This record gives sequence, C-alpha cells and structure tokens, in this order.
Amino acid sequence: MQRVTVVGLGYMGLPTALLIAKSGQYEVVGYDKSRPKLETLSRGQLPFDEPGLDELFQAARERFTVTAELGPSDIFLLALPTPIDAEHRCDLSFLHSACNALAPVLEDDNIIILESTVAPGTAKNIREKLERDSGKHILASYVSEKATPGNTLNEMVHNDRIIGVLDEAAKARTTDLYSSFVRGELYVTDATTAEAAKLFENTFRDVNIALANELAEVAKARGIDVREVIALANRHPRVNILSPGPGVGGHCIPIDPWFLVQDIEPGQLIRLSRGINDRRPEDVAARVQQELETTPGAKVAVLGTAYKADIDDDRESPAHPIIESLQAGGFEVLAHDPLVRSPTVSQDLNSVLDGAQCVVLVTDHKAYEDITFERCALGHAVVDTRGLWQDRNLADAGSRYIRFGCD
Repeated sequence: MQRVTVVGLGYMGLPTALLIAKSGQYEVVGYDKSRPKLETLSRGQLPFDEPGLDELFQAARERFTVTAELGPSDIFLLALPTPIDAEHRCDLSFLHSACNALAPVLEDDNIIILESTVAPGTAKNIREKLERDSGKHILASYVSEKATPGNTLNEMVHNDRIIGVLDEAAKARTTDLYSSFVRGELYVTDATTAEAAKLFENTFRDVNIALANELAEVAKARGIDVREVIALANRHPRVNILSPGPGVGGHCIPIDPWFLVQDIEPGQLIRLSRGINDRRPEDVAARVQQELETTPGAKVAVLGTAYKADIDDDRESPAHPIIESLQAGGFEVLAHDPLVRSPTVSQDLNSVLDGAQCVVLVTDHKAYEDITFERCALGHAVVDTRGLWQDRNLADAGSRYIRFGCD
C-alpha cells in the first residue's frame, strides 16, 4: 500500500488527509510543525470546527497518523498557507520551508502534489528546487483546493477537480489518488494552466463583488435602492449581479487576484477591483462616524467578525479593518460573533448591545435575523451592511436604520 504524507493540517490539508485515509487505499500520515495541533489530533480531537469533520475523523483514525518528523513516503501532498506579502506577491516562505524539510527524505520518482494557491509557474519552480536540493528525480502535479468553510467535505468530494501535471508519469498516480475520494469529474491539463484556473475562479468572484459595490455607489448617487435594482436586473436570464457589502474576506478572494497579476503589466481591471473591495471597510467606518459625529467616544457594537455567514472563519474579514478604523476614531468598540472564538470577540450579545449608540452588522449570521435592540441607547443607529434587516420596521422600534450602500 502506498504511503501519502499530507504536509500541512489546516482547513484544507486535514480534511483531505482524512478523506484519503477513509478510502482505505492508502496509508496516510499527516505532518505539521504545530506541536499543539499534533497533540490535539493525537488525543482524538480536532483543532477546528467543520460540519461532518469529527465523524470523518473517527471513521479514518485507524488509517491516519500524525507526526512532527518527515519520513519517506510515495506521495507528498503540500497544503500550506501562501499569504500575500507587503508587495502584493505570493509569499512562498511556508512552501520553501517544507521543501527544505522534504529534500533529505525524497527518493527517485516520489510525487509532489501542490494544493496551495500560488502564482502560475510555481509548481514547476518547486519541483526544480526539490530536484536540485535532493539530487532525486521528482514527479509533480498541481491540484487546486475546491472547498469553502462550512461546506468543506461536501465540496471536496463532489466538486470537479482540475489536475495539472508537469510530466506524463505523474498523471496516472495523481488521478488515482483523487479518484479514491472525489466523486466529481477530474480534468487533466498542464500544471501552469491548473494554477491559473484556480486564480481565475476567485478573480471572477472578486471583480463581480467589486461591480456590485460600485453599483451601490452609483445607485446611492442617483437616489435609488441598489438592492431593488439588482433584484430586478437579475430577472434577466443572463444577468446575475451579486450583492454589495462591507468588503470581502477569507483566505482566497482578497488574495488570489494579486497572484494572477504579479510580475505582469496586464490586469488593470483586476487591480481596480481589489482597490474597490479593500476600501469598503473604510467606507463602512466613515458611515458610522457620520452617524455619531455629535457623540464622540460612543459605544459601537459590531455584530459578526467571520468573513461570511454561519462559519467560524474570520481570516481577512472586513470586520477587522472596520473595528480598527472605529477604534482609531476614538469610539468604544465591542464585537460579537456566535461562532468565532477569539479573545477580542464576545459571545455575550447582551453585553455588547447594552448602551450601544450604534450597531454595525458586518456578518449576516442566521442568529442575527430576529434580534432586538431594546438594550441599545435611546436613538441608536443601526448600520446594516448586508441588508439582513431591510424588511423589518426597525425605525418603528426606535432605531435609525441605515442600509449601507443605500442610505
């Protein structure tokens, strides 16, 4: 039985490792540099929450082990963070560190599968580095992740996957591995094309969100309701305008478009869209400051720090720059989220709302749909960045209701 070592046991790496292990076709080892994470997994516990993951973990535990020391393996699957650096370039430091650790244990014809989101051409460079450092002949593929927090396991199993290979010898082995748990279609191409396809996906979403945010500003300038206009425009069979909001978050959409345009001149629309979406949190903070200009130091309740509804992931969430801007403006800011666990985020909604002179909805969790605001200060403002409460008569309940992007 072939051994697969999954390097990086985060939001994507751990579910992937467990799905492969559950198939029963491979021996699976999970490697991570985080000792606390490995200790948690060794105790039979998970380092983060994800629907269905605990059941999968229990089903796969007999065929899954974790380690802090890399050893020989037939297949190495790299699922490591690739953050953005100060120059808006793909930071490969985690990948390079993993390569340095891998080189001494590689053998001829080992296959390296890169799942991290990277700039086009990275898989080829990673293979060249590994061959240079190890002196071995390495096979390599690129397979982009296809999942979103809150629905990770379903999407990993049922979404189509794109397999990008650097050499024909890697094709069959990579396809066999993913066939062990993927029920969607597998499409094979070259590695650079597969890397670009992943970036195209998230760039499409970023540009379309930017369009929605820009349309909100156009509609506001013309005195019309952007959400009503979008709903009507979307009745056209070939139109699907997204919803405007406070910005974008997560580990993909705010970051991946930059990887696509790094080192090249084309891509001005992509860069412009990134700027539009990155400015939205500042616009939200400015709207709050406008409402509270006569009450310096007012208490502001921020509801939702996850980057989207009903998940516990707050990576790159627009809530963070909104909170920072408001604090810099001298306001007392308290944040609540029913799912995010953080020392700076409360799970006590009442204490966050008590005496608040402004409530800012950043994340439209279902838990917020029917909340009331009687604990807030008299004459408080409600800034709804998602349109969650637009059908409620909050003004009749004593709130100054502002639909961000409309009012």
